[in-house]
Amino acid sequence: MTQPIKLYRNRLSGHAHRAELFLSLLGLPYEAIDVDFAAKEHKSAAFLELNPFGQVPVIDDDGTVVADSNAILVYFATKYDDGVWLPRDAARLAEVQRWLSVAAGQIAFGPAAARLVTVFGAPYRAEELIARSHALFAVMDGMLGDSRYLAGDAPTLADIACYSYIAHAPEGNVSLEPYPNLRAWLARIEALPGFVPMAKSDVLAQA
Repeated sequence: MTQPIKLYRNRLSGHAHRAELFLSLLGLPYEAIDVDFAAKEHKSAAFLELNPFGQVPVIDDDGTVVADSNAILVYFATKYDDGVWLPRDAARLAEVQRWLSVAAGQIAFGPAAARLVTVFGAPYRAEELIARSHALFAVMDGMLGDSRYLAGDAPTLADIACYSYIAHAPEGNVSLEPYPNLRAWLARIEALPGFVPMAKSDVLAQA
């Protein structure tokens, strides 16, 4: 690596935070480039050349451009890690992949979408999204009663992919209070060396 990795992000994006958190946990040097959603920079011609879908995060690793948060996590783990974060064992790898799918499915259409309503004014049905979130969290809380992390007793990409929007679920009016195992898991992620928090919106401050 001849220069810092460029990370195109928005500080309030949980998807972007996944990439930034993993960069920090791996100790990789990076340059954060903020993309202004209000100014629609993510829909500009220059940004669409990086990601035609017009979404953050995007990384530029010495000319290798990768978009999509989960794809970025897999890229970093494959290139810069030795099998700790993305296990090589078939069964554990499948378990991690399941949680990457949850991050792109139930989390994206539950707590992440609920937060879009309050933080970005998205025109979604908040009650339905909050109910989905609680259904997901109840399942995860039960599973985390038997495991310290989502895919076993050590952290993996599964935890990185799922952390950000769950930690910030209260910004979408989804309480974490009923889920002690889930909250303990969040605390374990936050205690990892190199952890960096995601910026909070002003939603909670105004509540």
